[in-house]
Amino acid sequence: EVQVVESGGGVVQPGGSLTLSCVASGFTLITYDMSWVRQAPGKGPEWVAAISTGGGTTYYTDSVKGRFTISRDNDKNTVYLQMNLLKPEDTALYYCARYPTYFKLAHPLEYDFRGQGTQVTVSS
Repeated sequence: EVQVVESGGGVVQPGGSLTLSCVASGFTLITYDMSWVRQAPGKGPEWVAAISTGGGTTYYTDSVKGRFTISRDNDKNTVYLQMNLLKPEDTALYYCARYPTYFKLAHPLEYDFRGQGTQVTVSS
């Protein structure tokens, strides 16, 4: 069974940090580009960051550049999102997503599988 399970969310004050993890099973992670996507209440999904199969290429949406870092450990079947300097507008359900061929910056939401997500709340 193909599965990804996210963890690491929580409640944090503005300016704080969190690290999210996404553990994959049922497929060979190293053969897929992966990304993190978030969805705030009442809004549509927003792509956040993506990483190539080997981890050598990363992409970020403008609002998180310089604050978030995506990485992966294919030996551990895990993708990470390190989030620093968190803002209230970062509050959302964060989930990781898999791409059927390769990640396309022009179409960042064209993934074929996603997890259930982990909630991040930034509030004082």
